[in-house]
Amino acid sequence: MALLLPAVQAAREAARRAQCVNNLKQIGLGLHNYVSQQNCFPPLCGNMWAQGISASPGWGNWPLGWGVMLMPMMEGQTLANAANFCYGADQQENYQTVCRARVATFICPSESQAAGPWQSQTWTNYCANVGGPGALGTWSGVIVPMRETATDKIGTNYPTKAGTVTIAALTDGTSNTVAISERLIGLSSGNYTVNSPQAKRVVFGPVTAGTADSGNLAQAQAFVQSCRSLPGSSTTAGTTNNVWIAGAVWSASHGNTLRFNAFTHVNTPNGLSCMAENYPPGQAIDAMTPSSNHSGGVNACLADGSVRFIKDSISIPTWWALGSRSGGEVISADAY
Repeated sequence: MALLLPAVQAAREAARRAQCVNNLKQIGLGLHNYVSQQNCFPPLCGNMWAQGISASPGWGNWPLGWGVMLMPMMEGQTLANAANFCYGADQQENYQTVCRARVATFICPSESQAAGPWQSQTWTNYCANVGGPGALGTWSGVIVPMRETATDKIGTNYPTKAGTVTIAALTDGTSNTVAISERLIGLSSGNYTVNSPQAKRVVFGPVTAGTADSGNLAQAQAFVQSCRSLPGSSTTAGTTNNVWIAGAVWSASHGNTLRFNAFTHVNTPNGLSCMAENYPPGQAIDAMTPSSNHSGGVNACLADGSVRFIKDSISIPTWWALGSRSGGEVISADAY
């Protein structure tokens, strides 16, 4: 039995990982069906300036997220029909239908939490890549917020890398840019240490001051090293809403605070998530890190629709390069 049990567990995890890969392939297919219809990738938020939602993304009533926009492309037309883009996700007339619906394709079978952090059935394990380190290029990923005008900024600090992202905008190549990856769902409350088994689900910090689009490589590197060097006894205490509830609501986004359905290419997979500034946490300049219960890494859907397993041991420069859509980096085929 001692010899058999590990083999059975490994076989079961292999099956779960294969199902996770299939989920991401379905999402990748949905992305390309969306591109075929709209000539661009879906935005992170679908209706930031609709009635009842603040003109500044992230501070309104949960704009509808990219998951809702993919529903017609993923055999979810009924859910798409029930969504009202004139209102935020928590203002929906059909709130019970849309925001409390469980979508199996958005759930990794290796997720070990029994229920989501807010509503037990609404969570998602798949998050969108909004870009690499903020110091090098905020909103430099594939699925990013829209802009209200051609020249505006997101909030007060984030310049215009936000906006519509087309296939042509991915000058690094669709096969060299991550679109979607995994993230373990967050926790609704609690105080955790870096050494805690739940450390991959929460956010630590702040660890250093953050900036937006300064182009400062040294600053980006220093932030990652500060995050990685946190003592094992460091806790989430003192941060604002320190759990930041990753994956809580599949149908909602939150603009420039990456609460629900987004991540950043800053720290490498299954590393810590860290705040770069005091308030508000969870922004695109922070390290909102992909994570999973798969041994050794995470599954990721590239912008060409293919799914790759990204190892925890991937180098930081390669990880950053995979996060940017137009950084001009060269990525070797055997780099990850």
